[in-house]
Amino acid sequence: MKPFRKLIPAAVWLLLIFAAGKGLAEVRLPRLISDGMVLQRESRVNIWGWARPGEKVNLEFRGRHYRTAADGEGRWLLRIRSGAAGGPFTMGIEGENRITLKDIYAGEVWLCSGQSNMALPIARVEERYPDLVAGADNPAIRHFFVPMRYDFNRPQEDLEAGAWQGATAETVRGFSAAAYFFALALYEKYGVPIGLINASVGGTPVEAWMSEKALQAWPVHLDSALRCRDESYVQGILAADQARIGSWFRLLRAQDAGYADPAASWADPDYDDSSWPMMPVPSFWKERGLGPINGAVWFRREIDLPETMAGQPGRLILGAIVDADSVFLNGTFVGTTSYQYPPRRYAVPAGLLKAGKNLLTVRVISNIGSGGFIKDKAYQLVVAGDTLDLSGEWRCQVGAVMEPLAGQTFIQYKPLGLFNGMIAPLLNYRIKGAIWYQGESNTGRAQEYTRLFPDLIRDWRQQFSQGKFPFLYVQLANFMAARSEPAESGWAALREAQRKTLALPNTGMAVAIDIGEWNDIHPLNKQDVGGRLALWARRLAYKDKKLVPSGPLLRTSRVEGSKIILSFDHTGSGLAVRDGGELRHFAIAGADGRFVWAQARITGDRVEVWSEAISHPAVVRYGWADNPAGANLINREGLPASPFSTEK
Repeated sequence: MKPFRKLIPAAVWLLLIFAAGKGLAEVRLPRLISDGMVLQRESRVNIWGWARPGEKVNLEFRGRHYRTAADGEGRWLLRIRSGAAGGPFTMGIEGENRITLKDIYAGEVWLCSGQSNMALPIARVEERYPDLVAGADNPAIRHFFVPMRYDFNRPQEDLEAGAWQGATAETVRGFSAAAYFFALALYEKYGVPIGLINASVGGTPVEAWMSEKALQAWPVHLDSALRCRDESYVQGILAADQARIGSWFRLLRAQDAGYADPAASWADPDYDDSSWPMMPVPSFWKERGLGPINGAVWFRREIDLPETMAGQPGRLILGAIVDADSVFLNGTFVGTTSYQYPPRRYAVPAGLLKAGKNLLTVRVISNIGSGGFIKDKAYQLVVAGDTLDLSGEWRCQVGAVMEPLAGQTFIQYKPLGLFNGMIAPLLNYRIKGAIWYQGESNTGRAQEYTRLFPDLIRDWRQQFSQGKFPFLYVQLANFMAARSEPAESGWAALREAQRKTLALPNTGMAVAIDIGEWNDIHPLNKQDVGGRLALWARRLAYKDKKLVPSGPLLRTSRVEGSKIILSFDHTGSGLAVRDGGELRHFAIAGADGRFVWAQARITGDRVEVWSEAISHPAVVRYGWADNPAGANLINREGLPASPFSTEK
């Protein structure tokens, strides 16, 4: 048989060789260098990519011309002048091919990272800001979403996907809410285009975002990362998780009495549930006699609707449910959510509702702990502008009881992986600074976080090679039920680690203990979060020395007889009490470390703290709780004081 090459005419063969060579030689750009990008203004910024080794690359931007050649590995980089703020501009890049980039702005670029409260999109908070999406029409605010990717073996050079998007009614739902409000506050103040690079992943601990070099100081975390370099080890974990979780849900379905009759499940409107016990919604079933069982519990409720609602489309609002749910209306499936955190919002299609009796069924799955409906949330049916309250007594029945489901491993949470996959490809890009919202996943290791978090900041500043750029972060918001007595708190200890991180230069912390929600780890108020981060940006990045960027931050404490005297930074025009009454949420202890509630009063720019029960005080704590409800020390600018402890 003749060789394949000889079967092709010589002219065609030469053409194929030429075409292949041209393909290999084409200049290629990273995802970040693309249409719609924002370049850091008035800076030398990097434009980089790949080409054939030795290939000449020419670039034109804003009337200036630059040239270089690809190195022996095909990489090239040009440092160009971004110029003053403005746009849109075009950029031409030419090697053996030509690329024209359009709609480029020069402005401020901020890296936005952390876990779910930074990742949380505007779509999740839209109910709080009903006019936000419709009014979003600002092409000068740009958002680049970095897709989740982890790699334990090497830093990646490029992202797998991503594009710059301007803020419009069609796109803004996907923007990070905290980052968008941050950008909006800055844009309204300075009128400068803002680029947001959103590299955040829900549930991630801080060590997932650190480089291998930074992890050298943390042998336990480095060892965890190095183990993940064994692909068989990673795939084994992923396969085991998938098999265990899949088996649990298959067994649950098989044992669920609600599905025992294949012709009529418990979602069937004709099923007779008259013998089922009643349970109030919202509540947890461990509070109502079922105990902390795992498995499936079914809930049913009749809804009487007037003729005016019949056939109309609507929306079911079912608060939040632990852990998962499937929802049926008149026997028709209308929605499901697989884990506890997202709000339940389900569309009711036209034609499903009828006048008179309708049946709503919710099958709730609890994986571990106790399942049920989160309190202090809305449970409603909304139809044609009318709202029907769904809280109250529902019928319920246990479908199946299971052993608890062991948690998922979440390989992406392991140290190093997200740095290599999501941060390393950004390192050439010039930024103004970083904003960060993370810490919930480290609340069980607050003492370690006292060193880990500063190490991450130092690491990023070194990796980006852009000096000590502003690093602004959000202190954990108030969360979980308030307690009536002083107690230890992992969330408070983590907040203290965050407060101590302010010792690093050019850092700022947005206090959020007054804008969280006790029953939601993802509070909706992201406008104040973004606004408070923007105050720090104005102080540190824009050098507004007259601005008060924060509420009071503890500076010093000293014992004077039976009192402890506290002084603060960022008192602004003076210390104040939010509600005008007495200061609350101060606790004091003697040498034995047993805390009691204390009295406190403002005297000038200081706070005096004491208790008749403690004659020789040693330590004061303020706002030391998961949810420091009632903590009310502020400055007259209205910004809340950070929680703190005077313990060394």
